[in-house]
Amino acid sequence: MHKFKKPEIMAPAGDRLSLMAALQAGADAIYFGTGTFNMRANANNFSLRQLPDVVKIAHEYGAKAYLTLNSLMLPSDIRKLSKTVDAVAKIGLDAIIAWDFAVIEAARRSGINIFISTQMSVANAPAMLFFYRQLGIRRFVLARECSLSDIRAIRRSLRSELGEKAEEIELEVFVHGAMCLSVSGRCQLSQFHFGTSANRGACRQPCRREIAVTETHEGHSFQLGTNYILSPKDLCTLPFLERLLESGVASLKIEGRQRSPEYVSVVTTAYRKVVDLWYERRHTLDFQKQFALLKEEQMSRLHEVFHRGFSSGFYLGRPIDEWSKGNGSQATHRKKHLGEVVKYYKRSGVAEIRLDAGALTVGDEIMIHGPSSGTPCARISSIEIEHRRMEKAEKGMTVGVAFPHQVRCHDKVYRMDPC
Repeated sequence: MHKFKKPEIMAPAGDRLSLMAALQAGADAIYFGTGTFNMRANANNFSLRQLPDVVKIAHEYGAKAYLTLNSLMLPSDIRKLSKTVDAVAKIGLDAIIAWDFAVIEAARRSGINIFISTQMSVANAPAMLFFYRQLGIRRFVLARECSLSDIRAIRRSLRSELGEKAEEIELEVFVHGAMCLSVSGRCQLSQFHFGTSANRGACRQPCRREIAVTETHEGHSFQLGTNYILSPKDLCTLPFLERLLESGVASLKIEGRQRSPEYVSVVTTAYRKVVDLWYERRHTLDFQKQFALLKEEQMSRLHEVFHRGFSSGFYLGRPIDEWSKGNGSQATHRKKHLGEVVKYYKRSGVAEIRLDAGALTVGDEIMIHGPSSGTPCARISSIEIEHRRMEKAEKGMTVGVAFPHQVRCHDKVYRMDPC
């Protein structure tokens, strides 16, 4: 029997739309930033004034709310950092994710729970025991270098040292999303090229570009093959997720605070479904077949949204040849803007849509974006104009379509097209 509790699924919330997408897809927790004190300073993030509402919405969905304050702090940041921590101390945050000791100390003074960020590169039990015993910290986002065998070894060491109290220490791991050449973000390439530090959340990602070498004698240049040799593929653990679940991790973290709401929705849904099936059905006779079919189905969905190709990261060994094939997405689908919702008839489950920018055909899959609606999707089974059915509606028309999720006036409508 699996002796560890079901891990939470933690999803990124780079803006209000992604927040709703994550929660409606079943995330157990969301993480988000404010201002520039986080590793995605270029994301929309939330203002300090918005954070009480973010936390309130998360808690209404039964989810935890974690604030990332995980960038490098310079002397000029300390006063603003103190004001930020003071401002969030009473809004009901479940934790602050940090690695700079200035942030850790400020959070401790304010009584806020602290998670150690992957930027700290904690990768062994003695490091965790130090933080646990000296500072009372109980969750660690493991270094990206850790393999499955490393995770199992850490848990064994903690149990050997602490006995039953070892269960108080939680391990959080990344399960999906972008990987950095320097593994945990401590790279100076962006700082050298553009004066924008990766360690302060402002990486311009020069590593994601095509690389050439120049011969110094006569100046000939050569492209380095077809791979982008400094740009790793994205992490995807879904094919072997059950092995992570068996290792005793407490939280499965999805990367992507700068990615689209549909990415957040699709990825969170995929991991939610697979984790739930494993925990609820793994002892049944037909489980293996069901589990394999579900993973195959959800992998197909993951391919539809932004990714650079998929890698197992370091979980199964060194990914020495896992480099992306190009500077961009390998998604199999893209969204095309069609128009916006004019009205939603809740009783009949019909959305009235004005087609400002494209046509709509029966059988098309549409996605609707709205700050309260999130990112619901549905395949169109019928189109009507003034109660008259039609197979296709052209740009400029206003049509009614059956849509099973409540949406709202002015929500944006997109068609999901194969690439």
